[in-house]
Amino acid sequence: MVRAALLPALGAPLELTEIELPEPGPGRVRVKLAAAGVCHSDLSMTTGVLRAATPVVLGHEGAGTVVSVGEGLSTVRPGDRVVLNWAPACGHCHLCGLGEPWLCENQYAASVETYASLADGTELYPGLGVAAFAEETVVSERALIPLPEGVPLTSAALLGCAVLTGYGAVHNAAKVRAGESVVVYGLGGVGLAVLQSARIAGASPIIAVDVTPEKEELARRHGATDFLVADEQTAKAVRKLTGGHGADHAFECVGRGSTIRAAWSATRRGGRTTVVGIGGKEDMVSFSALEVFHFARTLTACVYGNSDPVRDLPVLAEHVRAGRLDLESLITDRITLDEIPAAFERMAAGRGGRSLVIF
Repeated sequence: MVRAALLPALGAPLELTEIELPEPGPGRVRVKLAAAGVCHSDLSMTTGVLRAATPVVLGHEGAGTVVSVGEGLSTVRPGDRVVLNWAPACGHCHLCGLGEPWLCENQYAASVETYASLADGTELYPGLGVAAFAEETVVSERALIPLPEGVPLTSAALLGCAVLTGYGAVHNAAKVRAGESVVVYGLGGVGLAVLQSARIAGASPIIAVDVTPEKEELARRHGATDFLVADEQTAKAVRKLTGGHGADHAFECVGRGSTIRAAWSATRRGGRTTVVGIGGKEDMVSFSALEVFHFARTLTACVYGNSDPVRDLPVLAEHVRAGRLDLESLITDRITLDEIPAAFERMAAGRGGRSLVIF
């Protein structure tokens, strides 16, 4: 039996309970978690913004050590350090064939299959396929990425979602070049990772926007050259900081129609607005036909940083080893499993960066 944070039903409070994990079968691996990040997507599953089969053990951003492996498995072995991949590509669907593994048609298959149980036999689902809010988990071998040496195991958990998403948004989706201007809306874990990644890309200026004035110091520490408190004049302020044009690249890391629209308005004519945040299906964004033509901006979504984790994680690890990417500074709160609800409250209120569950 292992301790886990369980969401018994949509809208219910999280329960700290013990679950029973099966021994890993063929193609499966048991992992002892070292740490798990608390992501906004986990909060969205508790509210129904993102759908999840319940009862479910949430958590999808994690790293740990292999405990045991299923019969015939040779890709990893006990003792290996690994990062969890919540969106593993199947490699054979239409979109994988197009070279877009982040859009794999089968990446969520594991999340709708039970993987563990309670003492009374109630079967449980794994949050986004990996169930990282538990001391241990059992996942497919495809859901594991070997962690290169030189990266601390606990902070490496952030590579599984926030950092891979933020870095990929800048380098894979938007392809920011040195000297281009960037504005980032929303300074949670992903937004802070976008700031660091824009700095790595050589962007200038790098403008951070948030509703919380207290985040200015945090923003500047992660690469922002300027900080703005979001209001009706933000787009005008961004233009002033970019020679009157607007930003070459705007990144929306909140997941709300209003901030998508604000990021679009802060983008220069011919620039690119990249939506990284996940919004609700009833939250609409509107543009006039004339402005779409006149401004010639590109509005695009970014899923999981448009990343191939197997390809991109070693690149991130090298940035960490070289000191260009600071994982530790992204962590604003180190918590235990039973403190996840408080972390959700901070996140909903827009406070802090990334909370990290330490096992």
